[in-house]
Amino acid sequence: MRAYDIILKKRNGGKLTKEEIEFMVNGYVKGEIPDYQMSAFLMAIYFRHMDTEERAIFTEVMANSGDKVDLSSIPGIKIDKHSTGGVGDKTTLVVGPIVASLGVPVAKMSGRALGHTGGTIDKLESIPGFRTSLTEEEFFENVRKIGIAVVGQTANLVPADKKIYALRDATATVDEVSLIAASIMSKKLAGGADGYVLDVKVGSGAFMKTIEQATELAEAMVGIAKSHGKKAVAVLTNMDVPLGKMVGNSLEVLEAIETLKGNGPEDFTQLCITLSAWMCHLAEKGTYEECVQLAKNALESGKAFEKFREFVKYQGGNPEVVDKPKEILPMTDKIVEFTAPEDGYITAIDTEKIGIASNYLGAGRKTKEDTIDYSVGIEIIKKLGDYVKKGEPIAKMYVSEKSDTETARKLLLESYKFSPEKPEHKPIILGIVK
Repeated sequence: MRAYDIILKKRNGGKLTKEEIEFMVNGYVKGEIPDYQMSAFLMAIYFRHMDTEERAIFTEVMANSGDKVDLSSIPGIKIDKHSTGGVGDKTTLVVGPIVASLGVPVAKMSGRALGHTGGTIDKLESIPGFRTSLTEEEFFENVRKIGIAVVGQTANLVPADKKIYALRDATATVDEVSLIAASIMSKKLAGGADGYVLDVKVGSGAFMKTIEQATELAEAMVGIAKSHGKKAVAVLTNMDVPLGKMVGNSLEVLEAIETLKGNGPEDFTQLCITLSAWMCHLAEKGTYEECVQLAKNALESGKAFEKFREFVKYQGGNPEVVDKPKEILPMTDKIVEFTAPEDGYITAIDTEKIGIASNYLGAGRKTKEDTIDYSVGIEIIKKLGDYVKKGEPIAKMYVSEKSDTETARKLLLESYKFSPEKPEHKPIILGIVK
């Protein structure tokens, strides 16, 4: 078998066999296939795409390229949640405690921030003492004892994806549905869960800018899951505005705690209940409608709030953070207001630029080696559809000495659009793919 022949076959629109896909992926991981041939192979997929069967095989081969997590020793149906990345997306911090309090085990591996989107691991690490590196024994023990553990991804989890993604990033082959879906779902399959709830973001702050693109990706991921005997549902969610009000690590933990107390923003609370309900439904806790009520009850009764306290304590964090977050979380006291440049309704927010502005303040990374400042970020005071007067505060920047406040302010200025006409309301939940 030769890489040349496989590249030619896909370039000409042919369907690849399992053996051919294994030859390319495994050969590349071992260093037997050079970058230039793998680049050509990826470009052929970019233009010719993969069908459902090819996607499933490609995903499985990548998932089998390194370590796999075996969750079979943990009782119950394990349901994982994945977000395709957004601005202000701190859902794991609320959804995890909700479903764990309802008897659904949460054994989750999460990522760090890169680009304009935040990372769950960075948010959790803003809690003093919180450990996201647990031994396998500690990870399993926490899930068995309290129903929840969240850790960073292991170094040898899906090495094929790490190597291939770096090449895609350098060869303009990132945004192809089969490659995106296989990248995401290979990590999910290696993570060992029985099913997945996929939060697919749509809009200016998402990687998928249109509902058509997001639906195509959602269908591809759900299809891959089902082809491997896994349960899956995708929730298409609005990312034309930041989720909730807070963007930045400690700020988002603060908002998650307030939401667990029942004081969260309406859009964020609704999304958390929706995702929790689908997770519980896939875990066979009842119909979707029954699970919505279970999730609401977990919030209203304080069960989810207490589960978050337990979760923080068991992973080494200071449990007093749930009662005194503003005192314990690293938060700057230097605040710069951003005011409306004109009168009018807010008709558009370029959410990606909000995420980038937060990075310029120090809340994110430009490269994997960058250090995050947990104390900084942005609070969105006014959102889409709100009427504002010129000079009225519409956002607050939480800044430090190292923040590039001026660049962040310019990005905020570019982000907001105003009009005398009130825009049409867009719901947080845009669709479901099953």
